[in-house]
Amino acid sequence: MDPYLDAALEEARKGLASGGIPIGSVLVCDGEIIGRGHNQRVQEGSVIHHAEMNCLENAGRLTAATYSRCTLYSTLSPCPMCSGAALLYKIPKVIVGENITFQGPEDYVRSQGVDLNIVNDPRCIEIMREFIAAKPELWNEDIGV
Repeated sequence: MDPYLDAALEEARKGLASGGIPIGSVLVCDGEIIGRGHNQRVQEGSVIHHAEMNCLENAGRLTAATYSRCTLYSTLSPCPMCSGAALLYKIPKVIVGENITFQGPEDYVRSQGVDLNIVNDPRCIEIMREFIAAKPELWNEDIGV
């Protein structure tokens, strides 16, 4: 097991427990978690607080040198907005918990030099499948359908 993906999954569970969409993210630098977040679109009434964006916000202002040593973990394949943030800050590595229930612009992110790895962790797949089955209208809103 990967302790950083475990931490992202813990964030996803926090989001679900508070009435939101179960997607979590952590930002890791030099082996230490420096940012955590989960999707809070529902809880905050926000159009941008996806898990990765919330994680980056919670990490606070960082230097380019810091971002260049980071790995972004997400329980779900990042959407175009979140992928764009990773590209903007030149985060060199992204670990994705799963891309079965949703696939972001992974090929594009890789084409920009990012080392993007998909692990398809069964726990990440299960939490999303259960959520999508229980609340399809909320999921469709989140992905813009």
